[in-house]
Amino acid sequence: MTDPIADYLTRLRNAIKAGHRVVEVPASNLKKEITRILFEKGYILSYKFVEDGPQGTIKIALKYDPVNKVNAIKCLQRVSTPGLRKYAGYRDMPRVLNGLGIAILSTSKGVMTDKEARGQQLGGEVICYVY
Repeated sequence: MTDPIADYLTRLRNAIKAGHRVVEVPASNLKKEITRILFEKGYILSYKFVEDGPQGTIKIALKYDPVNKVNAIKCLQRVSTPGLRKYAGYRDMPRVLNGLGIAILSTSKGVMTDKEARGQQLGGEVICYVY
């Protein structure tokens, strides 16, 4: 696998389209941080790290509206790829849906959202957009 983050986002997208409640993905430190951010911003219901084998897995409970059965995540879009890295300084940080969505960045101080990076005046690699 050449791009584990794209695989992670694709597994989430496929689980949402299939209407699954829980999805399991192979764990890594970057995926754990992205999952933590999705939970803090209210895009997923809960998550659990399972230590089995050398790598472990992440169990993610997806969040659905109880009335309309619509998922909280409308779009997961990979921005920076292994073949073409995308970086942004804090002055030209992307705004997703005019501030309604989030951009997840990998900075020198760790993985954070675009708003947090702007507040700390940090730039970094734009991993993905979520809205």
